Amino acid sequence: MFSWINFLTYAIITAITPGPNNIMSMSNASRLGFKRSLPFNIGIWAGFSVVMLVCTLFSSLLSFVLPTIKMPMLIIGAAYMLYLSWKTFKSSPEIMESHARSGFGSGLVLQFVNPKIYIYCIISMEAYILPYYSNQLLALFGFAILLAFIGFSFTLCWSIFGSIFKQIFSKYAKITNTIMALLLVYCAISLFL
Repeated sequence: MFSWINFLTYAIITAITPGPNNIMSMSNASRLGFKRSLPFNIGIWAGFSVVMLVCTLFSSLLSFVLPTIKMPMLIIGAAYMLYLSWKTFKSSPEIMESHARSGFGSGLVLQFVNPKIYIYCIISMEAYILPYYSNQLLALFGFAILLAFIGFSFTLCWSIFGSIFKQIFSKYAKITNTIMALLLVYCAISLFL
């Protein structure tokens, strides 16, 4: 039976943690304001959606051609989540900002060189979605778009809060990092339950 709780826990925790999209959105919003940073964020959503669809297709074909891939992918996924958990727990409260370009094209192109979202989709597909929906193209399309929407939603949150979120994150970094790290450990364990 498909576990929405496990899937959404993984997707949300992965989407909310700092990564290229979130850091750049926060930086752009703190420099330009939310409205002027919106084209960059829309570019992120467009690119994110394309990457999610391509990764979904790749994962589906790989699972179809090599049905024995599930266990190695689960082990790699769990190891990656435990690695992320450790890095999150040990991370510094300082958030490095980038002052790169902030238009639609920059947001779009960023997605094709952002390893975090590739891993986000492949683990989501292999661990949570494909075991239940492998032959349902419409459902897979829906999950790919849902993953993109979840990622985009948290990117927008980072943008909306801009420098305020940075201050809150820095002030409560140890507590926040510990909670996120423990949730990632839970996600890694739940892959095998």
